Amino acid sequence: MLTIEELLPEAAYLDQASDSPPLALPRRHRRYRYFIRKNRLERVVGTGLLVLTAPLIAVCWAIVRLTSKGPGIFQQKRVGRGGEIFWVYKLRTMRIDAEANGPQWSSDRDPRVTTVGHVLRKLHLDELPQLVNVMRGEMALVGPRPERPEFVEFLREEIAGYERRLIVRPGITGLAQINLPPDSDLRSVERKQTLDLEHIDHANAWLDLRMILLTALRVCFLRGRWLTYCMGLDRSKLLQHLPATNANSPTVSLQELLEASQRRKEWAATHTDEVWEQTVARIDPGSPVAVRPR
Repeated sequence: MLTIEELLPEAAYLDQASDSPPLALPRRHRRYRYFIRKNRLERVVGTGLLVLTAPLIAVCWAIVRLTSKGPGIFQQKRVGRGGEIFWVYKLRTMRIDAEANGPQWSSDRDPRVTTVGHVLRKLHLDELPQLVNVMRGEMALVGPRPERPEFVEFLREEIAGYERRLIVRPGITGLAQINLPPDSDLRSVERKQTLDLEHIDHANAWLDLRMILLTALRVCFLRGRWLTYCMGLDRSKLLQHLPATNANSPTVSLQELLEASQRRKEWAATHTDEVWEQTVARIDPGSPVAVRPR
């Protein structure tokens, strides 16, 4: 059976229009039938895990409520399978005014993260409410990390074929999340993209089970590269062609890309006439620039 690169090659996305139709896992893909079974089973397992962890979620919710202003659980829009937008649920780890100036990319030692939030993030306990999304069929236990619509919008412009990670349900944990730290720059997103597609092409029950087990062990303070290697989940060899740092090809931070994208939107909103003229000229360069209808 065929792989993602064979069915949806990266080169096909180089000049792809931004309004392209949603993606779906092709029936000819080598793991198509597995993902059908996986989606059904994980909804049942996710429901069971939600029942088991409900007391822990309730305790964490109460601690968050008592230690900082704002709700204990917050909702945030994320992009799911096929580009579908859904609301993800997480325990709040940041101040309530964390995005008063618009969307921002989280970073290491982010000053917006509360004291309790640091602990919840380190133990991955803030992710537990996402079991609600698994129960509803919006997420899976294992899959690519769900990203925010604002970020997907500019990442698809920077990384050819970025949408290919949307052909399956996003997951609470995944091969990319296990092997790599949180995204910080464009190259880190490209590296995670490589592992996301690797998982889609080689997904199986034993691989997914090991990733769930490793994530659970990390919650219990058992972590380190040695554990990832011992469980057969180390994929560093797949990233040798794409090192985290490269002096010959410097990367750019995701926050800088986000701010640049926001500036382009603001400019377009205040220069609609210029945008219209440029669009007409691009469609028919030989014709006089049309007058925009009022």
